[in-house]
Amino acid sequence: MLKKIKQAKEEWGGELSVLDNWLDARQKLVVLYCELAGLPPYQQEKRCLPKQEVITEFCQQLLDYASTGHFEVYEQIIEQSRMDGIENLKIAQELYSRITNTTDVALNFNDTYAENASDKTLLNFDHDISELGQVMESRFEREDQLLEVVHLHHTIR
Repeated sequence: MLKKIKQAKEEWGGELSVLDNWLDARQKLVVLYCELAGLPPYQQEKRCLPKQEVITEFCQQLLDYASTGHFEVYEQIIEQSRMDGIENLKIAQELYSRITNTTDVALNFNDTYAENASDKTLLNFDHDISELGQVMESRFEREDQLLEVVHLHHTIR
């Protein structure tokens, strides 16, 4: 995921400050995810659940990232696609719909783990964080495709 973020920054970075900030937030979210999931280079010798404070911080970053996408970035992209023609608008709306579907998984994760998750709930943590990682990766791919729709149209002109 981090390699794809680097590629996204190289391709679309510097065009809009909101986009730069959003891609930086994505990178921070992925790093926090790797820490939380115990993925390299953050794996520990002894496997254990993360502290509640770390889970809460991750959940806050997850919600902030999703909110920025929905309320700042996607609106601008959809509006730009609308100005670029009906075909671009259709593609952008389809991608946006697929991105929106991933939001529910993120919200459910937040609702389950953000504040004082019970021991019983934490039994499912490894499964849920793994599922969330897959959904995040899918979301990032769709977001990059959405950015590509706008970018390609403007480089062809």
